[in-house]
Amino acid sequence: MSEYIFKLPDLGEGTVESEIGEWFIKVGDQVKEEDIVGTVMTDKAAVEVSCPVTGTVVKLAGEPGDVIAVGAMLVVIETDSDAPAKPAPAEDAEPAQAQPEPEPASEPEPVADAPAPVEDVPARRVVTSPAIRRRAKEAGIDLAVVPGSGPGGRIVRKDFDNYLKARATGAAIAAPATPSTKVTETKIIGVRRVIAERMQAAKQEIPHFAYVEEIDITELEALRKHLNAKRDPSDKLTLLPFLGLALIRALRDFPQCNVTHDRDRNLLLQHEAVHLGIATQTPDGLKVPVIRHAEMQSLDGLSTEVRRLSEAARNNKATKSELSGSTITITSLGKLGGIVSTPVINSPEVAIIGVNRAVERPVVLNGQVQVRLMMNLSSSFDHRFVDGYDAAAMIQKIREMLEHPATIFLN
Repeated sequence: MSEYIFKLPDLGEGTVESEIGEWFIKVGDQVKEEDIVGTVMTDKAAVEVSCPVTGTVVKLAGEPGDVIAVGAMLVVIETDSDAPAKPAPAEDAEPAQAQPEPEPASEPEPVADAPAPVEDVPARRVVTSPAIRRRAKEAGIDLAVVPGSGPGGRIVRKDFDNYLKARATGAAIAAPATPSTKVTETKIIGVRRVIAERMQAAKQEIPHFAYVEEIDITELEALRKHLNAKRDPSDKLTLLPFLGLALIRALRDFPQCNVTHDRDRNLLLQHEAVHLGIATQTPDGLKVPVIRHAEMQSLDGLSTEVRRLSEAARNNKATKSELSGSTITITSLGKLGGIVSTPVINSPEVAIIGVNRAVERPVVLNGQVQVRLMMNLSSSFDHRFVDGYDAAAMIQKIREMLEHPATIFLN
């Protein structure tokens, strides 16, 4: 028998340490070669780690949320192999000392009228008016047993009258409500820790310039419904691919918004390719899968990729490359989009476009009041690198295309 030290492998992308995300094993479990023992977190995603040997788990590196260095011990496994291994020194277990057998307990002497133990419960603070205190004193009633329905459990006149009526009829009297003092602690680990760190860094380091524009999408919605009429229900077009196509067209005139900031080298990297991030809510938190070379996609292609990547992100099936490398991001809360939002820039990008809820509103058009489908686009730009005029001009370009949807498809 020997012990094999399974070390945290190099996960690429310059990773020097990783956070333990989840264990699928525990000490004493039998594992086989290629079994998935758990997940570790990089800055981009959760990565499953498979076991290189067969044996019994002897030791784990830590708990979920602990950070360990690449090359450090992850799992110690006892194997049947006689091959020499360099295990972590096992702690010497002291032999258990024999304990003397306890003497049989003598029969307890009966105690007459022993009172039952009473839990030490803090007395309830009674809050009520002087008039009700006087009535309670006259009736010989302890107000501590009268349920209060007022603010902070205050006993109001109705509460006291109901108590008197219930006592007179023998009806059950509800116990006074006790405010809950329960506090649940949740360790910030995994994807939530990564999200927290990235959001904090983005807000601390990037001076956000927010710009909101109202867009009439009545004609766009009519086109979308027309195209969906003959499509399979599982292949329906949403608004996102239309917006994505319009954004890609607008970036031709505003390449300064399709930029990433290399902070370490103090450089701006202007990309000819548009790697479009789609912010996606998942059970683990917010993720941003990336449509690579979105400028090469058609409307159907964008729709297919949005659906595929969003599903992969929600099911934790997206690869590391599919969760990194975006040059600009679209974010949408769908039906929960609200009127206005202030999206947080997905660093190292310099711009993000947010979709808000579409609502029908009366609008004056050509001197007449008409009901139109209106939607706001809420965008944020890194004011260090994108001037306010350029940011506004790009959003106006997108608005023009969305309000005249045929122009989206013109090269």
